[in-house]
Amino acid sequence: MKLGEPCGCFPTGRHYPGIAHLLRVRVGGLASELEPDARWVDLPIACIDTETTGREAGVDRIVEIGIVVGRGGEVLERRSWLCHPGIPIPASASAVHGITDEAVADKPPLAEIAGEVMAFLEGRLPAAYNAPFDKGFLVAELERVGALGAAVAEATPPPALRREVEWLDPLVFARELYKALESRSLGAMCEQLGVTLERAHRATDDAEAALRVLYALAKDARLPASYAALVQEQKRLGRQQDEARRFWRNR
Repeated sequence: MKLGEPCGCFPTGRHYPGIAHLLRVRVGGLASELEPDARWVDLPIACIDTETTGREAGVDRIVEIGIVVGRGGEVLERRSWLCHPGIPIPASASAVHGITDEAVADKPPLAEIAGEVMAFLEGRLPAAYNAPFDKGFLVAELERVGALGAAVAEATPPPALRREVEWLDPLVFARELYKALESRSLGAMCEQLGVTLERAHRATDDAEAALRVLYALAKDARLPASYAALVQEQKRLGRQQDEARRFWRNR
């Protein structure tokens, strides 16, 4: 080796060719039962939407859950549950989603349908438009009725209900790819991307629209193709967007 020639070890920024294929970045937030290198559009995705009595998880209650399952860009299954929240639905909430006390008077409480909901989420990659809202409510509510604790005691809960698993969130990518739009609400993105949304603010309709928006965004070459890379990019963009919001709030 000549004096001054790099030796090929890590301090020089180079590595031995024989181990290059072993050097992989570990991405947090992945569901362990799903293949990290798989094309995420080919994985079973459960897009989730909740309608509630208000905006505070742990205080307010779920009145409707909608889950739409897709794979390979196609919608395969739809399920919805109305449930009695155990508290009056404020008029302000009913004005948004149209669900009244009368509409849920004979519906079961969440505790009675929790098992069905959790079974429908098994083995599926969770997604939601503005995911922190729906994830926060679903986890908090299932913990409140004891269903999540029981699932943890007996086995591993579905990916959507494990706090460490990142939900896919089309809103994060809409904010990045469509910065020039005045609004990146679900309705605005449906209009932009040609996605039909017939009954806005009803859980199944919103969940299906969000899933179709996600699949439409997948056609943009700037979105990573693999599951692990998409989650990594979503986390990076999410941090940037959070920092930007904090900056403008503090000005």
